[in-house]
Amino acid sequence: MDQIAVHQDSATSTDWPVAIYRTLKSFGVAQVCYVPDAGHSKLIKLSHADAGIKTTVLTTEEEGVALAAGAWLGGDRAVLLMQSSGVGNCVNMLSLMASCRFPLLTLVTMRGEWAEFNPWQIPMGRATPQAFEIMGTTVLRLENPDDAEEVISAAASLAYDGDQQVAVLISQRMIGRKKWTKETH
Repeated sequence: MDQIAVHQDSATSTDWPVAIYRTLKSFGVAQVCYVPDAGHSKLIKLSHADAGIKTTVLTTEEEGVALAAGAWLGGDRAVLLMQSSGVGNCVNMLSLMASCRFPLLTLVTMRGEWAEFNPWQIPMGRATPQAFEIMGTTVLRLENPDDAEEVISAAASLAYDGDQQVAVLISQRMIGRKKWTKETH
């Protein structure tokens, strides 16, 4: 009996992934890398459908930090999409970005917060902001779907224009409640 996590309810009526996609496009983001994540699924689909964006599926999140550095050196802007459970994998690689003053924009869907059903997600969810801050990464929060364009725009400006490392933590409440269900084939 396979089990998968699915969204139980719709968190919002605002289509915030589309607002994020449009904002990233307006900042010239040409590469999107990610470890597959249900919270980012719509943004991932939009990126795959855009011929102007190169998408890369990662095996671990820290590969995305290196990809963002390489993209910058090659003249592209990249964004790393991940879930909070993968942030711990990136800590050492974040020192590369800070030491070399490479911009990094990462969008992190949070787990271990509002209505979390999986206790394994809670510790890293709690540690995510501090893990970024300890490595000198600026942390912004996206709590309200209506603020998606404004928050992502501010983060992209800081990252790409200021050569800074910026993480936008997307509230678990925006993604919606999840629960385990039986997978049907």
